[in-house]
Amino acid sequence: MPAHKVPVIILGGMENSLSVVRSLGRRGISVSVASLPRCGAFYSRYIDKKYVIPAGTSREAYFRELLLGENSEQHHGSIVQACDDAAIEFIIENHQQLSQHYRLDVHKPELQKAMLDKQETLRMAKEAGIGIPEFWNIDSLEDIAQIEDEITFPAIIKPIHSHLFQKAFDGKKLIQINNKAELNEQAALVVEKGLEFMISELIPGPDTQNSSYYTHIDDEGNELFKFTKYVIRRDPPNFGGACCHGTQWLPETAALGEKFFRAIGFTGLANIEFKQDPRDGTLKVIECNMRYTAGQELVTRSGVDIPYLIYQYLTDNKQPVVTDYKQGMQYWYPREDFRSFRQLAARGELSFGGWLKSVLHIPTVFPYFRLQDPMPSLVLLKAWVSDYLPWKK
Repeated sequence: MPAHKVPVIILGGMENSLSVVRSLGRRGISVSVASLPRCGAFYSRYIDKKYVIPAGTSREAYFRELLLGENSEQHHGSIVQACDDAAIEFIIENHQQLSQHYRLDVHKPELQKAMLDKQETLRMAKEAGIGIPEFWNIDSLEDIAQIEDEITFPAIIKPIHSHLFQKAFDGKKLIQINNKAELNEQAALVVEKGLEFMISELIPGPDTQNSSYYTHIDDEGNELFKFTKYVIRRDPPNFGGACCHGTQWLPETAALGEKFFRAIGFTGLANIEFKQDPRDGTLKVIECNMRYTAGQELVTRSGVDIPYLIYQYLTDNKQPVVTDYKQGMQYWYPREDFRSFRQLAARGELSFGGWLKSVLHIPTVFPYFRLQDPMPSLVLLKAWVSDYLPWKK
């Protein structure tokens, strides 16, 4: 089959799957998406087939029926990629069977599984000689009584598996704890929900101290690209998803990211996030992802078109390493960033003028809006307005 004729199936995701669809679909490549109903990719002009996961159906069960069920033969030969952690788990658990019928990235399932575990990621980073925040393993509530005198507050309850935690806590990624009473109260709540977690120190400092390294390492150890960016703001500040990012080549972030991936023998697509600790100036690992992230559209628009680079690699059309991209671009979620500004303003950390100056930036990339493909952003806007209508409350 000619390279440009190999279809692609994307599992899960929201704005990241939309970015992948736009990257590949505009080149005439057939891209299908299986995701939750509000996935922006479903409204793109570039999508081929839409597989909407029905309410009450688990993502893993839907993916299995789609790709391994009795009518799955029509999809055989496609490239299959993940855009969320549930999709990664599905691919890990079914890797051998999927690899018999589909083209998968060169990820090693055992390493993917280890890196979905946030605690194991920190252990691997420590073994690689890379800085990490101090953390405490929690197997039961009894463990907290033994370590509560060691913890410096504020600290955070950090999930072992982020996607399960966010589902249980309405999108929250972490829980800040300010004293022993909060520690015991919040830990009991997490245990009640049946979730695994650890206690981690909270690295002080603003969100601008966070930076990420993106790469793809093939099975011969070659990198397809190198990319770094930094965070400007999160929603909520210090704990939520990034709502304003900027592109900048950060040599130290890249060097430490590459050191980590080389040390563990990683292959495939991944990114690693660090935060610079103002107490000693070192970069410390926050988390890793082995998939396209929410910021993918910024990466693509800056000149590192990851979906197409990986597509070319998986269809045996290898390309030179891409390391040059546009600096000073900005990625902006307007609604979420305004919420972040209000919280920072209430703490006296950001003025309205300072915020306005930061967002009146050229060039700015939006997660959903693109002039050549406007429907995803229009549908999202309609959903936002509907959410705020008084009779919807």
